[in-house]
Amino acid sequence: MSVVTVQLGQCGNQVGPELLSTLCDDSGGAGRGPYSELSRERFFWEDSRGMLVARSVLVDMEPKVISQAVAKASKSGKWRYWEKAHFCQKQGSGNNWANGYCVHGPRHEEAVEDLVRREVERCDRLSGIFAVMSVAGGTGSGVGTFITQCLRDVYPNSFIVNHLTWPYGTGEVIVQNYNSVLTLSRLYQLSDALVVHENDTVHKICSRLMNIKHISVDDINKVIAHQLGSMLQPAYTADSPTHYSRNPIGELLSSLVCHPEYKLLSLCNIPQMSQTSLAYSTYTWPGLLKHLRQMLIANARMEEGIDWKVSVLPSGGERAQTRRMGFNRSLSNLLILRGKDVSSADAGAFKDPALYVSWVPPDDTFSSWTSPVPFNGYEKSATLVSNSQFLLKPLDNIVRKAWNMFVSRAYVHQYTKFGISEEDFLDSFSMLEQIISSYTHL
Repeated sequence: MSVVTVQLGQCGNQVGPELLSTLCDDSGGAGRGPYSELSRERFFWEDSRGMLVARSVLVDMEPKVISQAVAKASKSGKWRYWEKAHFCQKQGSGNNWANGYCVHGPRHEEAVEDLVRREVERCDRLSGIFAVMSVAGGTGSGVGTFITQCLRDVYPNSFIVNHLTWPYGTGEVIVQNYNSVLTLSRLYQLSDALVVHENDTVHKICSRLMNIKHISVDDINKVIAHQLGSMLQPAYTADSPTHYSRNPIGELLSSLVCHPEYKLLSLCNIPQMSQTSLAYSTYTWPGLLKHLRQMLIANARMEEGIDWKVSVLPSGGERAQTRRMGFNRSLSNLLILRGKDVSSADAGAFKDPALYVSWVPPDDTFSSWTSPVPFNGYEKSATLVSNSQFLLKPLDNIVRKAWNMFVSRAYVHQYTKFGISEEDFLDSFSMLEQIISSYTHL
């Protein structure tokens, strides 16, 4: 089954080609047999010359980033974008969600839908649509939200997962928190799941783990692509222990999204390091899993600086105490293990009932996927996709900052002039406050 990626805005069209390059490179190793074939079938099709062509649609209101993405893919010599699979204009959305959602989106709805429809019809069977976008700008967030809404209407029975890049907390755009609130509140009603990467977290990984001195956008995108690729590449599941699962989006959602009120998914991946360090490093499965589990319960984004004092206590008053200590409670977790001797890895510690809410059946709280094929140059790697309180604090920060601006009506006129009313803002705040409350009281 195939996945159609839709790259939206500047961020989506920078992350997208990096992700597809990672998937293409990883699937091209010698002796990978069904793994390679299945990976390429998911994300690419072959043209008449045998060249891999991405099952992808590129959308932006300005041509520059799309041109760069197309050129980068062609330059690789391994894959390319279809020459008729992109749409752009010559005027952006000005970092204004309302401009993207109310003006550019409706104006170009038919053209974008047609491009997606062509890619969908090219699939023998569609696993789902994977939309890549930011939440902070104008086109990626505004047009991206509108296009997601259109795709939900056109493909009501298909899975749609949105990958969202959250802005730096220090601020890139003065109205980024408005844009984020409007994006998240609507996507929560449209998408089957929201997979989130925070720029601040990825930046720390580049600095502290990858030892990059001058961090570029490409460096950030490479880390995001690595983590997404580790989630999307073929793996054995509990339902398919001897054959690679053929439905990556469906399997992901059935493992993690047990209730429509809880759709926020975070990613942790270990180890991550520079290529120069990789050749001299050795890891054991017990060591990797011990660190990853502690990252989960201590709400740590990377293996450096984990608070090992946070522990899981079973119930009652003790549970309330751990919550004050920063214990991260989960609805469900998906552990993906890839590489050498993966059959010997013991994931039993992730099945501990104390990690999870009591109202989710134990059989639905934890899933494990495996693949003996090393991923992206790492002999052993472990990825945790978590539906938990991981994103509670950053979401609360975005809503709080946006509300502080809204009460003084700062920049609100920039949105009302395009058709977003103050009541629309209030509805968005109300929706996100409910999500925050739901995750807080796990």
